[in-house]
Amino acid sequence: LLFFTVASFFSFVMFHNQRSKPFSRKWWKWLLITGISLGCTISVKMVGLFIITMVGIYTVIDLWTFLADKSMSWKTYINHWLARIFGLIIVPFCIFLLCFKIHFDLLSHSGTGDANMPSLFQARLVGSDVGQGPRDIALGSSVVSIKNQALGGSLLHSHIQTYPDGSNQQQVTCYGYKDANNEWFFNRERGLPSWSENETDIEYLTPGTSYRLVHKSTGRNLHTHPVAAPVSKTQWEVSGYGDNVVGDNKDNWVIEIMDQRGDEDPEKLHTLTTSFRIKNLEMGCYLAQTGNSLPEWGFRQQEVVCMKNPFKRDKRTWWNIETHENERLPPRPEDFQYPKTNFLKDFIHLNLAMMATNNALVPDPDKFDYLASSAWQWPTLNVGLRLCGWGDDNPKYFLLGTPASTWASSVAVLAFMATVVILLIRWQRQYVDLRNPSNWNVFLMGGFYPLLAWGLHYMPFVIMSRVTYVHHYLPALYFALIILAYCFDAGLQKWSRSKCGRIMRFVLYAGFMALVIGCFWYFSPISFGMEGPSSNFRYLNWFSTWDIADKQEA
Repeated sequence: LLFFTVASFFSFVMFHNQRSKPFSRKWWKWLLITGISLGCTISVKMVGLFIITMVGIYTVIDLWTFLADKSMSWKTYINHWLARIFGLIIVPFCIFLLCFKIHFDLLSHSGTGDANMPSLFQARLVGSDVGQGPRDIALGSSVVSIKNQALGGSLLHSHIQTYPDGSNQQQVTCYGYKDANNEWFFNRERGLPSWSENETDIEYLTPGTSYRLVHKSTGRNLHTHPVAAPVSKTQWEVSGYGDNVVGDNKDNWVIEIMDQRGDEDPEKLHTLTTSFRIKNLEMGCYLAQTGNSLPEWGFRQQEVVCMKNPFKRDKRTWWNIETHENERLPPRPEDFQYPKTNFLKDFIHLNLAMMATNNALVPDPDKFDYLASSAWQWPTLNVGLRLCGWGDDNPKYFLLGTPASTWASSVAVLAFMATVVILLIRWQRQYVDLRNPSNWNVFLMGGFYPLLAWGLHYMPFVIMSRVTYVHHYLPALYFALIILAYCFDAGLQKWSRSKCGRIMRFVLYAGFMALVIGCFWYFSPISFGMEGPSSNFRYLNWFSTWDIADKQEA
């Protein structure tokens, strides 16, 4: 991430330096390298969006400036637009797509994160149990898991815990991981004899027929009623209620087939290839996953509701059978092949799943996270981060910025902010301090845009609700160090006019360099590995908040 972030900023500056030679070979070269670097950055981690935003802001300002240039023809201006659209949008996006294409092609085996992907995608993975059962779904004897087809859709789930408000009945949710509580089976509608294991005839599920959907482990019926859902208050709550004896007509659901992939019997429900909606016969609403997360009492699982009057193509109401077990039915034919999935749909689905997973990493107010930290603690070096076990027999590594450079860079950021404010006030009073184009260019590329990049990489972690750690500051720290270098250079520039001044400038540079190197050497054990008891390194605990040495030993 750091490599490609640095490469993006470097190539961006080199592209800026070619602004006097638009559409030259070097201009195109650095434009394309910038686009490739941005694509690689976003492909590593979503934090790459921050450096993309910085380059985007620069591009908007650049094109706005060109618009006021009367010497530039409209043809040239449009070519500037087209070149940047190609180099800074199309190229990064193609790199991003290519990385996922390679990712999908290389990772061909099943793993722990399968459930985040659509069922048909999982079925093509080597070693996956998805889609391995019989093709047709039967009444009673077929145990199935049912997956929602919305982007980020999960498996229909229930557990013994009840809703704290509303009906106080058993919770029904959507859960993104494989679990025994995801298993359901279909039974006859309320008022008809329940299915029995003694029955020998196979009765297949057919569209338009009313069924009860029963949770296998608890025996509760999938149920809805005119009670507001826990989060989406305009929709009806879905719960687990009753059993084979206790219940009412709100336990009855109708299967509506929306799509059949392949050439199998269109009047039967098939594993994976049949997309269907589940309509409550009594209430007239449709089973749906809203995309909202339940509070702590619902284990932050996804909310399930009975949705009133949804659009027919609303994928939140579309479901498919993901796994199917039934010893009474013939197994899937060995030569059966599932249809291929669409790459772009898989690409979008996986990215939304990653975003949902990232957004779910919120602090638990009832638990103390020893490793988590707040954004203000990073530039001040208030805390560090243990990267491994802290036993006496283990090499120990501790993530902490070098005090000489981190503290100095934090001061430089504040000093440069103050400088910008002062320059703006003076500019409003008709003072022009940066008349020299060379000084103005260095101010922009060495100070202003690094400050913008620092803010874009740091401020989101100040306001976001997800849990944060020390390593989140690393990209911002890099830009703070650039600002530090600019402050040194600009602050000592006047000293270079005389021999004595140049000597003093060299002494200050050399002194600070020696301080940084010495500080790094002093703290080198935390990088190269601390062998033996942590108490041997108690001298590195400059502050009580640094837990390089165990608290009980200090």
